[in-house]
Amino acid sequence: MSRGLHRFDWTVFIAVVVLLVLSCLFIYSADYRNDHAVGGLMGKQIIWALIGLGCYGLAAAFDYRKVASLHWWIYAVGLLSLVFVLFFGMSVYGAHRWFSVGSMTVQPSEFAKLAVIFTLAAWLGDPATDVERFKTFLLAFLLGGIPFLLIAVEPDLGSAMVLLPIVMLILFCAGVSLRPLLTLVGVGLVALLILIVWLLFFPDSCPLLTDYQKSRILVYLNVNQDPLGTGWNKLQSQIAVGSGGLFGKGYLKGTQNILGFLPRTVAPTDFIYSVVAEESGFAGSSLLLVLYTTVVVRCMHTAVIARDTFGRLLSAGIGVLIFSHVFVNIAMTIGLMPITGVPLPLMSYGGTFMVSTMTALGLVQSVYLRRRI
Repeated sequence: MSRGLHRFDWTVFIAVVVLLVLSCLFIYSADYRNDHAVGGLMGKQIIWALIGLGCYGLAAAFDYRKVASLHWWIYAVGLLSLVFVLFFGMSVYGAHRWFSVGSMTVQPSEFAKLAVIFTLAAWLGDPATDVERFKTFLLAFLLGGIPFLLIAVEPDLGSAMVLLPIVMLILFCAGVSLRPLLTLVGVGLVALLILIVWLLFFPDSCPLLTDYQKSRILVYLNVNQDPLGTGWNKLQSQIAVGSGGLFGKGYLKGTQNILGFLPRTVAPTDFIYSVVAEESGFAGSSLLLVLYTTVVVRCMHTAVIARDTFGRLLSAGIGVLIFSHVFVNIAMTIGLMPITGVPLPLMSYGGTFMVSTMTALGLVQSVYLRRRI
């Protein structure tokens, strides 16, 4: 027992626990109105955090190598959940992203992303897989592309886009040649430029995006286009972040949040960073970034010292999953990216994302516990 505790990565665990505590505190603040929290979200988040810690402990205690042979089954379950949610999931504003389980909702796309990481890591980490063949490169993108399309048609393009850097980093770490990866990046940038030009000059004729996705991109390019409609969240988020100053307005004193300018439906979820920045300022925001940097760096450190290729690719994939969510979420709240529904790991309110993230980090801890000596 003492030997296991000695091998435990306490640095990442402490960073995770601090993030969970901050999450509960600022979700209470985001839910705070008229001298009390109106929705009781903090209590629910505490429960999800405790469940997440339990999943973290179970995943860390379990030998990750014992389930590597089941990766195709895990991938199949992930795909089936994405297919089922399209036909049998809840419809919220036309989106089919959640299953209703009693009083709870489950978002299968979060577990599907973890299934993609697990499958790619196990398959590319298999000595029988020749990573130098172009066929391997194409199949890897097919494995990521199918769930990408299923998530995109929910529609949830923001979550789908997170799969792209995951697949690319796992391929890079597996030893795939840089030429096809760089070619793909170049093609993606050209396609993005074409899409932007198309939207600017022919917004009504773009069949690839839904109306709300097109409006979000157009508002990102010009927030004054619809400041009281689609651009409201973006504008109010930027005001909240910018008004925090060096040390913020104080806990439970964020006016953008308390007065409801930052919409109450999104403040505890996608825009929790705006609440943190307004109330704790640059200092609190920097602390948050230090904690996330610690988590990501420790994931990559675990990848370096992993005993096998599967453990290395698994840890690296989870590290880039956390990084992508943090980067996209914070970038959208400060106006550097279009508004998407990508939550902030360990901070945003929500059960499915909390459990999937904690399970993923528990798998990294499992790799660390069984690292090379």
